[in-house]
Amino acid sequence: MKSKNNIFNFVNSLIVTLPTSKNLNVNWNYGSMLGMVLVFQILTGTFLAFYYTADGTMAFNAVQYIMYEVNYGWIFRIFHSNGASLFFIFIYLHIFKGLFMMSYRLKKVWMSGLTIYLLVMMEAFMGYVLVWAQMSFWAAVVITSLLSVIPIWGSSIVMWIWSGFGVTSATLKFFFVVHFLLPWGLLILVLLHLVFLHSTGSTSSLYCHGDYDKICFGPDYWNKDSYNIVFWLVFVVFSLFYPYNLGDPEMFIEADPMMSPVHIVPEWYFLFAYAILRAIPNKVLGVIALLMSIVLFYFFVFINNYTSCLVKLNKFLVFSFIISAVVLSWLGQCLVEEPFTTLSSVFSMIYFCLIVLLMFVFYFSKNLFI
Repeated sequence: MKSKNNIFNFVNSLIVTLPTSKNLNVNWNYGSMLGMVLVFQILTGTFLAFYYTADGTMAFNAVQYIMYEVNYGWIFRIFHSNGASLFFIFIYLHIFKGLFMMSYRLKKVWMSGLTIYLLVMMEAFMGYVLVWAQMSFWAAVVITSLLSVIPIWGSSIVMWIWSGFGVTSATLKFFFVVHFLLPWGLLILVLLHLVFLHSTGSTSSLYCHGDYDKICFGPDYWNKDSYNIVFWLVFVVFSLFYPYNLGDPEMFIEADPMMSPVHIVPEWYFLFAYAILRAIPNKVLGVIALLMSIVLFYFFVFINNYTSCLVKLNKFLVFSFIISAVVLSWLGQCLVEEPFTTLSSVFSMIYFCLIVLLMFVFYFSKNLFI
């Protein structure tokens, strides 16, 4: 029954009366978990911003002040830093589930989701820099320098971001402001993602898009979403017992512009892209390959897939793609020496070949499978 309150009707259509397939399992919880983590990150990040100082001479000490002097500051910082890893764990699971279920059939949903992923990567990178430790400082130098490959305007863009001729306090302040503002834009984009999703309905293994064989989202799927509590409990226990296991020891050393770390390694969720970048000796081609490792997925919207998502070929290709991404992530943290450099090149080729195979096999699916 509809109310006269339009906001109530909108919320009701999102979480109560939404027609939903009967066979959705726990793999469809990743999206709701991502929404929870985003809100959690905004809340903890806002608290940390109260006590953070975006200045090159004070940023590292401000983080130590939060950890040692601010009441419960340590728990907010630990939850926020590990929350970024939690976000990427579920965003990768969400993407892999989308590939298994061929979610690129929902074109607007797929494109908005990929855009969210790219913005989250940028957001995580800037938050990493704010600690102003050795690894984060030099990661900022390396990543921002990649923009210099842009024809004509590259050097000017790098200098604009640096606000000078190197990564300085002004750069840190720029990153802090963008890092604080971007999540609010992400919230709007996530809402748009949900609107697109609810206008088409979720993909399911039965590929049922008609409302005639669906059930209301609430309260049945509220119970299923409550499984997220288990993940939160695991996250809290891990964060309290192993708060720094996902970090790097160099993050405990204040940034020194005169001396770089022996082995620069990004956070674990960027390692696959870093391995692809390092696998190509040419800087321009390396940056193009780095971008295409994500941007290629936008081309999936041109596929009008006619096959069932239960087809074994799709499962084989997606599983192979996941294995290649995991191996690349392992290679990304290895030293730049043999056999790791050769393996990085080989698995980068495998990574791109599998993406292209996924596209072409299902682009011609009407002729191949029907």
